[in-house]
Amino acid sequence: MEMLRKFTKRLVPVKVMEYMKDYCKRNGLLTLSVFAVVTGCVLGFSLRTLNLSTQAKIYFAFPGELLMRMLKMLILPLITSSLMSGLSAMDTKASGRLGVLTITYYLWTTFIAVIVGIVLVLIIHPGTGSEKDGHHASTGPVMTSADALLDLIRNMIPSNLIEATFQQYRTDLVPIIQNSDEKESQVNYVYVMPDYHNPQLGHPVFLEITPAPDIKYKIVPSTSKGMNVLGIVIFSATMGLLLGKMGERGLPLVNVCQCINECVMKIINAAMWYFPFGIVFLVAGKILDMHDPAHLGEKLGMYFITVLAGLFVHGLILLPLFYFFFTRKNPFVYIRGLLQALVIALATSSSSATLPITMKCLLENCGVDRQIARFVLPVGATINMDGTALYEAVAAIFIAQVNDHELDFGQLVTVSITATAASIGAAGIPQAGLVTMVIVLTSVGLPPADISLIVAIDWVLDRFRTMINVLGDALAAGIMAHLCKKDFEKAAAAKAASPVASSERRDTVISFGNQSVALSDAPLLPHRCDCMFEVDGDNVLERPVPCYNLCQV
Repeated sequence: MEMLRKFTKRLVPVKVMEYMKDYCKRNGLLTLSVFAVVTGCVLGFSLRTLNLSTQAKIYFAFPGELLMRMLKMLILPLITSSLMSGLSAMDTKASGRLGVLTITYYLWTTFIAVIVGIVLVLIIHPGTGSEKDGHHASTGPVMTSADALLDLIRNMIPSNLIEATFQQYRTDLVPIIQNSDEKESQVNYVYVMPDYHNPQLGHPVFLEITPAPDIKYKIVPSTSKGMNVLGIVIFSATMGLLLGKMGERGLPLVNVCQCINECVMKIINAAMWYFPFGIVFLVAGKILDMHDPAHLGEKLGMYFITVLAGLFVHGLILLPLFYFFFTRKNPFVYIRGLLQALVIALATSSSSATLPITMKCLLENCGVDRQIARFVLPVGATINMDGTALYEAVAAIFIAQVNDHELDFGQLVTVSITATAASIGAAGIPQAGLVTMVIVLTSVGLPPADISLIVAIDWVLDRFRTMINVLGDALAAGIMAHLCKKDFEKAAAAKAASPVASSERRDTVISFGNQSVALSDAPLLPHRCDCMFEVDGDNVLERPVPCYNLCQV
């Protein structure tokens, strides 16, 4: 072994060895993740020739399934702990300004993404010359835009917080067939059919048209699987703001949230070395489930190019320009620190599942303030869906072009507004855009059943638009860190200069036997308490309370 080390030292220069060690230390995991994506693509296309059974495909994709389950496991504790601990440490004025700026920026960039998609699809016309394959059965009435908006508001305020961790509210339309007791008189049609034995003669045939049944649809409250991230974000943000106002009384819960947040980040650091292995099977498994690539390329090639062009313009031109405009810094140096999160987004196609990795990249590589990252990222993973909004606008107009349905200016405005609103309500899960696509189609009178035209290629585009969603969240965090930097510095200076901590300190004194001890310094007390006093400045108040075993939190 020692001989081999000496041989490598003689063969490879010292500077090259140091550069390779430094590169592996900084970018080793990123390089492995990119290599895993390429390996997964090659392995997936190679195994397509074997025509594996469905059961074999499930077994093959099992390591990738474990990766997705591992990331989804961390979503709930990361969102709740980061929002509660982050907002509790913020000044009320600073957090209010940060919230207004963040939500305004997210809505603005989402609307711009929709405009980019509409302009490109009108220029390229990917739906011209495309034809439908077969007849698509009508699925009946679907959820209207008004119902979708009301569902979005209902999910903001979940009726059951535990239920919100695994399902969300959804409005369903149930068909009800109404049978009329009275028989309506129908016109009978008489046809003269030629006789088989004597063609010169004929016999009459009476045909009675049966009327279609009267079907009405009833609105029924229902639920759909998937975490109600929007409701959890709003609840956690409210709790964080109130914990900050409670002061010392809220510190125990804040400390618990900070411990949970640190534990989640340590779990991520340990699990990240499994990611390259899981990515290989995750990508290869998706390629095995894909239909004929040549047929899809011939049928939806221009549509695929249009969506990718829109995502490229918005993600690599407009968003970096916004970052440079607000911060006057090189955006691509900032984006370089996000490459690991972008690769995970490409592999998982879930912005919520990528949230732990994005948080780690912002804190360690980009140097974003922890308080800002804890607020901006969870909110962005919930409401900032630039890539999804662009994709929905392009897909809606593409379906209109396939159906030779010319959209006027008013309908284009409707598409832009509904695509922006629908993307806010889209969950950060794979292919959530297909669900909200129904809202955009029904708003301009297009058949929702035509979504089947783009389903076959949606899983590929979903990965690229998730990358843009994650990139938009991270760039927004950098912009907010720059804009709100002075507010947080003023709040920190005011908090440090406050005389309350030194002169007007509030504490609780516990008396047991012949001893008295402050609650903040109390060890585990096995004895029974005789009395409890609260010290407020020069005043001492006695209050009878039940006795507990106390420990330092």
